[in-house]
Amino acid sequence: MLKLFFVLLLFIIFQLKPTMGLAFETSDPSVILLQNRISNNFSKKYCNAIQNGLSKDEAMKSAIVKTENIISFSYNPQKKWIEKSDLANQISSQVVNDCGRSIGLIGNEGIKYFKSYFLEIYEKTTPDKNFSR
Repeated sequence: MLKLFFVLLLFIIFQLKPTMGLAFETSDPSVILLQNRISNNFSKKYCNAIQNGLSKDEAMKSAIVKTENIISFSYNPQKKWIEKSDLANQISSQVVNDCGRSIGLIGNEGIKYFKSYFLEIYEKTTPDKNFSR
């Protein structure tokens, strides 16, 4: 009888206050759309700079600074949910798809290379800023 009482008590407690489930904030459609806009914006700026004759380093720094300025001056509460690694993956994929052949980057290897290159230059260019914060 005592066991039944404890089981019933535990059941009632869990019904009144269910445990929190694990969910990723980036699954929110508005966060995904914002991340798409950021990566598209960066890719356009980077690819245009390459086509205009800038070096890879100059194009990268220019695109980072221009994209960072747009993001930092916009008020969008969803930007705090974007993970830097996820954004770097998406930016890398976008750039390799848009203009990867012209800079010698193709497929997954090109994406991996561009991601590490992007993160390295990003940390040097804007050490006190974060694209998504």
